[in-house]
Amino acid sequence: MVDRLVNSEVNARRMANVEQCFGKMGESLAQFGRVLVGEGVLVKMCRKKPKQRQFFLFNDVLVYGNIVISKKRYNKQRILRLEGVQVEDLEDDGALKHGWVIKTPAKSFAVYAATETEKREWMLHIERCVSDLLERGNKQAATAHAAVWVPDGEATKCMVCGKTQFNLVQRRHHCRNCGRVVCGSCSSKTFRIDNVNKKPVRVCDHCFDNLNTSGGVPSEQMTGNRLHHDDSSSDSDDEANGSGRSNESRPTFYREEVDQPIN
Repeated sequence: MVDRLVNSEVNARRMANVEQCFGKMGESLAQFGRVLVGEGVLVKMCRKKPKQRQFFLFNDVLVYGNIVISKKRYNKQRILRLEGVQVEDLEDDGALKHGWVIKTPAKSFAVYAATETEKREWMLHIERCVSDLLERGNKQAATAHAAVWVPDGEATKCMVCGKTQFNLVQRRHHCRNCGRVVCGSCSSKTFRIDNVNKKPVRVCDHCFDNLNTSGGVPSEQMTGNRLHHDDSSSDSDDEANGSGRSNESRPTFYREEVDQPIN
């Protein structure tokens, strides 16, 4: 699909523009054989609420960032290697429509497009890029993926004990294994989940027992202060600007034959 754009001048210009939009804080994206396949705004389901993010699909990575200035400046760059990506359809749920899940070994989350057509375009192009990448490298698709976190607003009380009501004193935490919202008492232990983090991460008591039974490297129970710090640092990319869905132009996907977007 993108063979004719490889190492072309038009692709080089597009790549340079993306790098410029992320500024000096962004990672260099220029790489031999890398092609920009498409770009556009999606609504990412973050821990607190849905927020706009700018996405760039390359033939080997998916890049996204927070929108600082529309179409001109982005920050908090995140790069997901496509060889570990899997997409999964989501049914419409009230106001949340045209969504799907992007799964990776280290991080998984839901995103939403403005229309069903845009959703299908994104899913199709991502799946094609993943398939081509795995075929060229003679690799197998990833089988282990991180859990999708339940948004804070969907849990007023602990999803493990069902008793603790969340408030300013009783904070919400997330189990890194199942993604549920839990209280501190029900998630006081950590466990090393290799595809999520090299260090032990917070898990709920239910998952800790299951993981410990199936084998692994559990850590000793940790204090609330250390776990509080772990939770806040892991969500730093979800606290920046932008929420909701603007009425900007449709996403752009590029043809291989000519320098024109597919619309």
